[in-house]
Amino acid sequence: MSTDQQQKPKDTLGRKALRIGIGLVFGVILPLAVLGGGAYLAYTLMQTAPQAERSKGGAGRAEQARLVEILKLQTSDEQVTVEAMGTVRPARIVSVQPRVGGAITSIARELEPGGVFDEGDEMLSIDTADFELAILQREADVSQARSDLEIEQGQQQVAREEFALLGRSIPDGQQGLVLREPQLARAKAQIAAAEAALKEALLDLDRTKVKAPFNSMVQEENAEVGAIASTSSMIAQLVGTDRFWVELSVPVDMLRWIEIPTMNSGQGSEVRIYDSAAWGADTFRTGYVDRFTATLDEESRMARLLISVSDPLALEEENRGKPPLLLGSYVRAEIAGLTLSDAIAIPRADLHEGDTVWIKDADNRLRIQSVDVAWRGRDEVLVLDGLKSGVDLVTTSLSAPVEGMLLRTDDLTEAPTSTGEESATQAKADDPTTDTVEEDI
Repeated sequence: MSTDQQQKPKDTLGRKALRIGIGLVFGVILPLAVLGGGAYLAYTLMQTAPQAERSKGGAGRAEQARLVEILKLQTSDEQVTVEAMGTVRPARIVSVQPRVGGAITSIARELEPGGVFDEGDEMLSIDTADFELAILQREADVSQARSDLEIEQGQQQVAREEFALLGRSIPDGQQGLVLREPQLARAKAQIAAAEAALKEALLDLDRTKVKAPFNSMVQEENAEVGAIASTSSMIAQLVGTDRFWVELSVPVDMLRWIEIPTMNSGQGSEVRIYDSAAWGADTFRTGYVDRFTATLDEESRMARLLISVSDPLALEEENRGKPPLLLGSYVRAEIAGLTLSDAIAIPRADLHEGDTVWIKDADNRLRIQSVDVAWRGRDEVLVLDGLKSGVDLVTTSLSAPVEGMLLRTDDLTEAPTSTGEESATQAKADDPTTDTVEEDI
């Protein structure tokens, strides 16, 4: 065997050993070295990290008191106010039709949309010629009927005299016929019919003047001079001006706080009506709860109350200058409900989660107190249980309220202080600028 042939197997074995060595280095040794280096670095960082030290002044450091504002609470009789939204609508509305037909001869100046009539004011008149002629005819009929009655009375007197001269007895059933009593009754009936026809003719003449049935305002009109009006013609639509209704939607559970006539009271609750879009934020009109409908709104499932507002258009002298209610307006209402005795009113913003309030006790410490809320309004709540008169309600917003934290107010001449390890811990939590870190032991 030649030298080259012997050398070739040796070279092959060497290359295999080299590949195995390289695989061990990159597959095992190098990853172990990296893990070991990382562990050593972490250990070194932990050993050289800053160590927390116990505050050496904890036992004598003063606890910082939080500056707060307080509200002194007092019991009183508080009236519940129920807020609701609703729509203004007329309490009375009527379509006016003439009672007789004919040509329209005149129209009142106010007979146009927005015109106002008092009860009994003439709105328009119809030609009276035909009705005056009818009256003359009916008067003649009355005269004729009276003449016939006088003639019949004379004939009855003659019959009586003739009956007396005969001296004969007549059966009771035939005596009335002999004395012409049926004829006399018919003559009297003809007079009554003629007089009734005359009254009807006079009434028709009066009806040629169409008058306002009540104090009203014109919403629509459909009449012109010269037009022929019939008893089926609508000449105007009127709404009553003595009062409007405001139909309010109220949650069913609020009805027990409201005085409603015929339901739970003789006098309805007073209601303030606000139309801020038309009148401004502070202007209101006053009304009273008149009644409630017995059905719930199909969509909102809320009860509907009718509020009566007298002289809604401010037409009367005593209401001059007040803003008028506009039909169809969407308004806000405040209903003066029942009164709670010995209740405490708290601003709603100061009622916290879980129906709790923050109280400053006699030691100037924060107390988190649960309360029983009897009524929740938009701006305040009424409390019956859980608070006493004279307590101090904390009205300042605290980012991290802790039971027992020290408080102070501007009226204190010297800020309250407290010492001790617990106080130091509380002060450290309230003071974000402190450099000392407390250590759990």
